[in-house]
Amino acid sequence: MARPPDRRRRQELLDAVIADCAAHGVGTRSLRELAASVGTSHRMLIHHFGSREELLVAVVEAVEARQRAFAAELAGDPADVLTAMWRTLTDPRLRPLERLFFECYARGANGEAPFDRLLPDAVESWLQGDDDDPAARRLGLAVVRGLLLDLVGTGDEAGTSAALSRFADLLRRQRPRHRSLQKK
Repeated sequence: MARPPDRRRRQELLDAVIADCAAHGVGTRSLRELAASVGTSHRMLIHHFGSREELLVAVVEAVEARQRAFAAELAGDPADVLTAMWRTLTDPRLRPLERLFFECYARGANGEAPFDRLLPDAVESWLQGDDDDPAARRLGLAVVRGLLLDLVGTGDEAGTSAALSRFADLLRRQRPRHRSLQKK
């Protein structure tokens, strides 16, 4: 009889895989290759995650949770928060994880299990907020994700950062007008 997975050990393995994927990417690496790279066996990864695909979903979920936690700590003007978040997301060390996110997201959007369980939470979890403008949050998420996809595909850091900066400027110009409308 198989013993149940140890949550602490599962988290340790997940953290190690995330660090390894950030450093070396995922690509077509097998579960055996990933396991060897983090100092465990493929059987141990199967015990804790079930399959390579389930492991990749767990990586994406954990990275997304970390990014949402970081975003929740940011305060201030929405344009400044967006700019700070962009600086974090575009760290070149995260590029392989961003690439993995888009691969898993696309597979989920096509209805492929287990990637389909990422949706709709990969969007809706970012739309939570204290303000009354979920459309603005969705627009910000779409702009950031679109520019990240552009960055992952082209490597054009200057161009994507300039576009994000332009969007932040639009937010800054729109914000005062929005406040004055609320006072009426």
